[in-house]
Amino acid sequence: MLQRRARSTLRQFLHSEAAGGIILMIAAAAAMLVANLPGVAESYFHALHAVTGPVISRKYGPMTLHLWINDAAMALFFLLVGLEIKREFVDGRLASWDRRRLPVVAAAAGMAVPAAIFLLAAGGQPGIANGWAIPAATDIAFAIGVLAILGKRAPTSLKLFLTTVAIVDDLGAVVIIALFYTAKLDLTALAGAAAVLAAMVALNRAGVKKLTPFLLLACLLWIFVFRSGVHATVAGVLTALTIPITRSPAAPDDAQSPLHRLEHGLHPWSAFVIVPLFGFANAGVSLAGMTPAILLKPLPLGIALGLFLGKQIGIFACVWIADRTGFAKRPGWASWLQVYGVALLAGIGFTMSLFIGGLAFPGDALLADEVKVGVLAGSVLSAVAGYLVLRFAPPRRVLAVRLIAERQAR
Repeated sequence: MLQRRARSTLRQFLHSEAAGGIILMIAAAAAMLVANLPGVAESYFHALHAVTGPVISRKYGPMTLHLWINDAAMALFFLLVGLEIKREFVDGRLASWDRRRLPVVAAAAGMAVPAAIFLLAAGGQPGIANGWAIPAATDIAFAIGVLAILGKRAPTSLKLFLTTVAIVDDLGAVVIIALFYTAKLDLTALAGAAAVLAAMVALNRAGVKKLTPFLLLACLLWIFVFRSGVHATVAGVLTALTIPITRSPAAPDDAQSPLHRLEHGLHPWSAFVIVPLFGFANAGVSLAGMTPAILLKPLPLGIALGLFLGKQIGIFACVWIADRTGFAKRPGWASWLQVYGVALLAGIGFTMSLFIGGLAFPGDALLADEVKVGVLAGSVLSAVAGYLVLRFAPPRRVLAVRLIAERQAR
């Protein structure tokens, strides 16, 4: 069945992420609308925090709709992220150092510079510095959605570059969440999680190819991680690392590979249900009583500047230096103006930024709203600016002539 869908994994990935990104935009806009409609806003916020039970962790108390979305459904999203990371490093564009060079260093710079700008703008305020990682993330669905709207005006090489940078960026975000946004640990639950993970690794080494035992153990792993104090979504990434993969370097995917089968099965649920649901549940912020001056408060200003300025400076400067020093070449058949446009789009941090914001300031409604304002402002500004740069960049046939002439002159 998998082979009947003969399109490459990458092509399907770009297609689903593009469509999912557009749906995510609609979900975010709907959340903002609902959160500000008289008579509807109260029901919206009440529903998100309605108690549904049961009590899985004494720390969090009874489960609410918001917890199910952010801690359970998003664990499936992170499972997909983990599968994509593993596939790329084992059998994809990141399988060799030559292919990793540019996206890895670009992603690293694209995380470090926004964090530094955030700390310069807002780090001096008491209690605010914990949000340093919020502008470090890139929302691949949103960014690819904007590229989809541009169509052929964005070279395929740039789409591949942005996708790869975002995958490495996701890996960095997972590490940040695990290391810096973990509460006091429950060692008993952590030991249980370690035992379940060891069992999953043993299944992998024993050559088990059926997904059912892995997925059943993954549910148990999620419960232990949720109770341990480590954020529950990390369970999704840990699960992905244990899923067996069959290498298929000469083919788009392998019908017998458990990792490929699970990845294909999760893609539509992640792109069209989980991520839009997360956006709808987390993007809604009441603007009642707010003025444009809120954008000048340290937290939203630091986030917006980090996303808009930090991402473009970090990624574009990194690509330029890599190209000039011979460390790595910029994406093929792309002008510097187009590379700059993609660096701007990397400043769309919507899903991951909102997620990290929730971890940075748990239980503080005021700061949570400021995070949303900063993320929305920085992401929208990056999306509009990136779209305009790529929309009015010279068409590909003009670029081809320029690039040939440039390479002949070297």
